[in-house]
Order: sequence, then structure tokens, then C-alpha cells
Amino acid sequence: MGRLDGKVAIVTGAAKGIGRAIAVEMAKEGAKVVINYNSSEAAAQEVADEIAKFGGTTMVIQANVSVADEARGMVKKVLDNWGRVDVLVNNAGITRDKSLRKMTDEDWVSVVDNNLNGVYYCTTAVMNPMIEQKFGRIINISSYVGQGGNFGQANYGASKGGIIAFTKTAALELARYNITVNSLAPGFTLTDMLSKVPDQVQDQIKARIPMGRFGMPEEMAKAVVFLAADADYITGQQINVNGGVYM
Repeated sequence: MGRLDGKVAIVTGAAKGIGRAIAVEMAKEGAKVVINYNSSEAAAQEVADEIAKFGGTTMVIQANVSVADEARGMVKKVLDNWGRVDVLVNNAGITRDKSLRKMTDEDWVSVVDNNLNGVYYCTTAVMNPMIEQKFGRIINISSYVGQGGNFGQANYGASKGGIIAFTKTAALELARYNITVNSLAPGFTLTDMLSKVPDQVQDQIKARIPMGRFGMPEEMAKAVVFLAADADYITGQQINVNGGVYM
């Protein structure tokens, strides 16, 4: 018996990286998983195929969560087909890294729209169904950059710091309905994006991490499953899974 048997979970940005690992881990624990993607259709289908191999149930939905109608339309489709949403993982995120001197307005707006506004659109879409069923678990993927900052990531850091602040207010407002809202703040995690960084730069990054290594997507996923399945009395918190890079 899985820890999430009978639950319906939406994972945004689930085609790759941390989102993919979260979707797979939740399916292994028995949840029906919505695999959301924006442009990586083939990769999203690969996640669904992987989950199908061990008997999991998925729904693949294209939606750009930075667009209000698309985010809310995704949730409506899930409700129309599966009747409920128990877990929302707001994972979708992008980067447009540049120093402030070189950053354009478009660089700023696109990151904030996707990373922060998408969390708002998806959360408000699932909020009322969760209130009606008197149960919900919302997990927002932030970043240690939203806590400690990082050179060339003012837009990303602002969006991720905003997620932490949003999480606290949403938790206060929704606690009375048995809805918990928490954020996960990963450190440097070995995804496709990081693996393309030159070895010398990777070594420099590792030197900043007390545990001396990068995190794995599966380690982030296990923390998310804990918040979804076992953390009934935890809300409004940020869980740092970062090897000690920010304490």
C-alpha cells in the first residue's frame, strides 16, 4: 500500500529534472499523477511511459502556468476527469541569468511570470476544490537562491523568495480547511542544466557545499512526498534540501 494511494497530484513542469523525479516518486506511492509540461511534449510522455511500466496512472497536460487561463484550464480538466485534486506541486520554473547591468525587462518579467505568478494561478485554481473536500497539500518549489541570493540571478532569486513569502500567507489562510502549504528549497541539484556546466565550474560550486556534492532530483522528490504524505502538522515552512549550502 502506497502512502499516497487514492490521491490525485498535479506536478507542474514535470517533464524534466526535479519535476520528473517528483512525478515518478508520487506515482510509486500510489498517487494518480498529472504530468504538466509547457513545450517538452516528448519528455513528458517519456515520464508517463516510465510510470506506466510499474502500473501507475497518469494524465499528461500541456499548459503554460504563467498564463492564468491555461493554468486554471489544466486544473479544470483534472477535476472534470478525476473529480478531485489532493496535492499540488508548483515546480515549473525557468532561468534567464544575467547581471542586473545586462538584464532586460523581458528577462525579469518572463522569470517572475513563470516562477511566481504560475504558483499563484495554480494555487488559486485548486484552492476551492481543496476547501470543499477539507483536504489539500500544496508544495511550492523555491530555491536556496531565494534565501541567500546568487550572482546573476536577481530575477530568479526574487521569484523564489516571493514563493517563500507567498507560501507563508497561503498557509495562514488555508490551515483551517486542513490544507497545508509548504515550500521546498533545493540547493544545487544534478539536473540536465547543471550537468552541462564545465567541470571546473562544477568543482567550484561543490567547494561551496559543506557536503561536497550536488543533490539528486530523487532526494528532492522524497522530501516532497514527505510533505504530501506524512507532514500533517507542518505548514508555512520552508524545507531546505541543499547539502548545507545555506543554513
